[in-house]
Amino acid sequence: MASTPVIDMFLHAIESATIRGCDAWSVDATLDATVPNWRLHAAGPDAIRAEYGRWFADPGHFDELRRFPAGGGASEVVEYTLSWSENGVPHAGHHLHLLTVRDDLIVADTVFCGGRWPAALLAEMEAADA
Repeated sequence: MASTPVIDMFLHAIESATIRGCDAWSVDATLDATVPNWRLHAAGPDAIRAEYGRWFADPGHFDELRRFPAGGGASEVVEYTLSWSENGVPHAGHHLHLLTVRDDLIVADTVFCGGRWPAALLAEMEAADA
């Protein structure tokens, strides 16, 4: 699949912890996020950057990254597991985004977040899989 430049930009900003300077969203962009035990909405690039700035405050890397076209090419589904270190403690998270693009900008992001897992919980999950 051909990559979508604005989604490439968004994913790079996640990995590099540069969301606060990312210009991937249209002026009317919306965020609909389902997180453990909560759901939140944000409207406009500043509100989205502020929310994601908290989520992606530390540089990380994608352990898994899968991208699928949707909606005849106007949307993309992006699934990833992101790993990072926070205050010296390894963490990981699993997200799935449905990103809708118009005029080379993200206009809608529906995201499902599995939570933030510190090293101790990651080890517990790994032991359960064994």
